[in-house]
Amino acid sequence: MRIRVAGLAAVLLFLTTALVVRHLNGQRVVDSSGALSQYSGTALYAAMVYAGVFVLRPRTSPLVGAAAALVFCWGVECFQLTGIPAALSARSMLARLALGVSFDPQDLLWYAVGVVPAVGVHAWLRRGAAPWTRRDGGS
Repeated sequence: MRIRVAGLAAVLLFLTTALVVRHLNGQRVVDSSGALSQYSGTALYAAMVYAGVFVLRPRTSPLVGAAAALVFCWGVECFQLTGIPAALSARSMLARLALGVSFDPQDLLWYAVGVVPAVGVHAWLRRGAAPWTRRDGGS
């Protein structure tokens, strides 16, 4: 249960961070023009997907979670080649935020930029949490 709550908190943190970056750049929620908003948004989207994996499957290992997040993000990016996300995004802000509009090969790299630090923090927290979860009174 704690992993799910932490994952949900991370999802909200990444989403909020992405929206704050856009706001501080004077942009609307659906506007991702400019390198900072576009690439930070892409990386934070991937980190959010990574955290979402643990909301759905809390016992997933960090590496499997990273692979699942990258496959999902790359799948969504490639789906943009069909034009369907662009059509849906024209009618819905939520579709635009979730699916994007057009394929950008640079985004494939930025997804990894978002996932790799999340995996590192997650693995570090898992190592650090072990003493707190011991029930034998260990040091």
